[in-house]
Amino acid sequence: MKTILLAVAGLSPQVITETLYALHQQQRGVDAIHVITTRRGREAIETRLFSPKSGHYFRYLAEYGVAPDEIDFGHQNIHTVLNEAGIEIDEIEDEDDNERFLRKCLELTFRFTGDDHTNVIFSIAGGRKTMSACLMTAAQFYARPQDRVYHVLVSPEFENSDEFYYPPLIPCPVELRDRQGRRLIRQSDHCRITLLHIPFISIRDQLAPGLLQAPADPESLLFTLIRDNQYGLTVDLAAGKLIYKNQAFAMMPARLALYAFFVMQKKNCTKDAAPLGNHSFARMKGAPSAQASPHPAKSDKIAQTTGTRVRRCRNCSDCYLDFAGISARQTEITALYRQITRSRDVSDLSDSGIIGLTAENFNAYKGKVRRDMANAFGLYTGGALAIEGRGRKPDTRYGIRMDKSRIRLIL
Repeated sequence: MKTILLAVAGLSPQVITETLYALHQQQRGVDAIHVITTRRGREAIETRLFSPKSGHYFRYLAEYGVAPDEIDFGHQNIHTVLNEAGIEIDEIEDEDDNERFLRKCLELTFRFTGDDHTNVIFSIAGGRKTMSACLMTAAQFYARPQDRVYHVLVSPEFENSDEFYYPPLIPCPVELRDRQGRRLIRQSDHCRITLLHIPFISIRDQLAPGLLQAPADPESLLFTLIRDNQYGLTVDLAAGKLIYKNQAFAMMPARLALYAFFVMQKKNCTKDAAPLGNHSFARMKGAPSAQASPHPAKSDKIAQTTGTRVRRCRNCSDCYLDFAGISARQTEITALYRQITRSRDVSDLSDSGIIGLTAENFNAYKGKVRRDMANAFGLYTGGALAIEGRGRKPDTRYGIRMDKSRIRLIL
């Protein structure tokens, strides 16, 4: 069975050779190494581990009698995290960077645990604490009984040394610094490297089958475990509020108009409709809609339709639109904004705002809606409610993941 070491690393790439050394001391062979890092982390690995003359990784292999072709580890195995422009991030500086890093951990963990003929060793010893937490989270979602999570402890005085990468076969002096920054020399054989097995609970078997067919985003994975069907989302345009789990949040009109547009797109989708004769919330007569026709409302606030019930749509994206489709429906978004603001004359507004969406400001509004949701309802719950994108550029389509049966729209 093939063994893959999947590690996170920051600016101290020696954690990779230290982990490799600790595994080999326990007679644990490794067939491939993959590292998740940032741009600065990649540069540190390439200059300090892969350098042809002084690379400590190749020094380690030569010293301990491991042929380079026995382990698949090279530039192609360093996985960096990219920002929305496709550029490697330098560091994890905010929640968006952290979410991107988590997604990369989930993507690679899904990939490597999908082969029954492999076992994966997760090393959470490197990088910033949030990087280790992301990889640990990915392991908890996807790891199997044969997979393991390890942390590596290095003797404190050696831990932060730029000169120490592993204990060489022949002990040698190593220049170190104590906590006060004073220079001291220690023999390398004074260092102790301890491989700690970290117990964890895998929830792979609890995931919905559809979530094991392709890498899922963090919100989908967490949302499928929180079977909290008694709570729904209320979008109250009249009051300008969102209500979820008895928490109300007043959203700015432009953002609410955009969000309501996607809610209506979700609610009006007739995919897989089955005649069951119960009620579902729909649009008011006169409000913008793409597909559904109104049924006489039972009140002047809430409109309902009868005769159909739509099956659960959490993992369906048939109602999602690309930006061209969104742009073609600009008049509906404008009408919703006008309805929310009531007396405000939209002719006084800039045509570069919500009444004149471009790809750039659409992404800006979408990001603000996500932040609003996260601030109001929590990072992961808010993310599950926000407007999401599916597919790679330029074929990305946008919509709301939440099941339509749990969304109540008050116009």
